[in-house]
Amino acid sequence: MNHRGEIECWLTDMDGVLVHENAAIPGAAELLQQWQDTGAPYLVLTNNSIFTPRDLSARLRSSGLHVPEDRIWTSALATADFLASQIPGGSAFVIGEAGITTALHEAGYIMTETAPDYVVVGETRNYSFEAITKAIRLINNGARFIVTNPDATGPSAEGVLPATGAIAALITKATGKEPYVVGKPNPMMFRSAMNRIGAHSENTAMIGDRMDTDIIAGIEGGLYTILVMTGISDQTEIDRYPFRPDEVLPSVASLVAADPIETENFEPEL
Repeated sequence: MNHRGEIECWLTDMDGVLVHENAAIPGAAELLQQWQDTGAPYLVLTNNSIFTPRDLSARLRSSGLHVPEDRIWTSALATADFLASQIPGGSAFVIGEAGITTALHEAGYIMTETAPDYVVVGETRNYSFEAITKAIRLINNGARFIVTNPDATGPSAEGVLPATGAIAALITKATGKEPYVVGKPNPMMFRSAMNRIGAHSENTAMIGDRMDTDIIAGIEGGLYTILVMTGISDQTEIDRYPFRPDEVLPSVASLVAADPIETENFEPEL
């Protein structure tokens, strides 16, 4: 499938696609409204596992974007969905915040420090050396090691912060065990998102701003892929990779039906 006309369902990344530093990207509100008006099934995806969908819906609302919480799919929800399918009603020791603990509770999981089925590492701003030590010992004792997302750093006003992937690397170094990572670029996150809205890869598009997560996972998941240039990608970044998205667009504004820009395969200027 090579053209957008056959797309019925939409997955879109959040940061760099719909919002940038808590400000709505021009065209994002109109695109969300268009999906709402036409009844198109869609989900807004994020690798961030700190926040619950309710938190994220409120955050988007303050940026002027109306996304109901049932239209948000996080790496925490994907992780809880995956674990519930593997060991229903299982147990976990969790390093993370409300996003992951709430998702696991709602999936029927018990949080425990005593012989858990899984050690789950998610995003947090308050990593504790004591908790990391506990995670290492539990993994050494046989708990399976799961990570919500692979991002090594996250942004802050002062500069980068170590994120989930960095903490996971510390635990891997200490245990010799590699984690199973659920979030992007694992296409598992897209599969669980599509299941949530009853979509199929043949008629679903993924909109993202990163070649190394959104686009590669979309390609591997068999989705139609659209790269927007409002996040971290530029032409040099695109050229670094041996794969291509189906379309490259200036922004999501190009997907709004009333938009005058007719973009078939926008190639940004070098």
